[in-house]
Amino acid sequence: MKEHAAHIYRNQQVNTASPAKMVFMLYEKTLSCLQEALRAIDARDIQSRCNANCRALDLIAHLSNTLDMDQGGEIATNLERLYTHCMLRLMDVDRHNDPQAALDVIKLLTPLRDSWATLAERSENEMRQAVLAAQQTQQPRAQSYPQADRRDAEDKEQRPKSGLSISA
Repeated sequence: MKEHAAHIYRNQQVNTASPAKMVFMLYEKTLSCLQEALRAIDARDIQSRCNANCRALDLIAHLSNTLDMDQGGEIATNLERLYTHCMLRLMDVDRHNDPQAALDVIKLLTPLRDSWATLAERSENEMRQAVLAAQQTQQPRAQSYPQADRRDAEDKEQRPKSGLSISA
């Protein structure tokens, strides 16, 4: 039951994430998989290492495939080169059971993950501010009607007191 709830929560996070948050989450998951691969190397668990490393490779390939080479210019070209280098290094994890290859990729991807985290937070804050501003402009402005205000005051004076008192 807990796993099902966690799965639903993760799906909701992904479905409602901004593009910047989505990229951050891909980097975060990639780094998590690489940490898992390192733990598996230490435990001499070849199957777990292979599974974690393959997930990391798939995530990096996804990041590479989503680059917009037409609009991304030099940045997209450099990221493509970086992702290719990372994928080649991660092949050494499986070929040679090499933890250094995973550590090298972690070292390359961590600053990118941190930058996307900052960007995602900034874009979420800007979105919140835009929503608040839109809500404030859509709220009907209260108009003051002196006669209605006077009637409300008179009604309060004429209401019988309940006799109950609440004090702190």
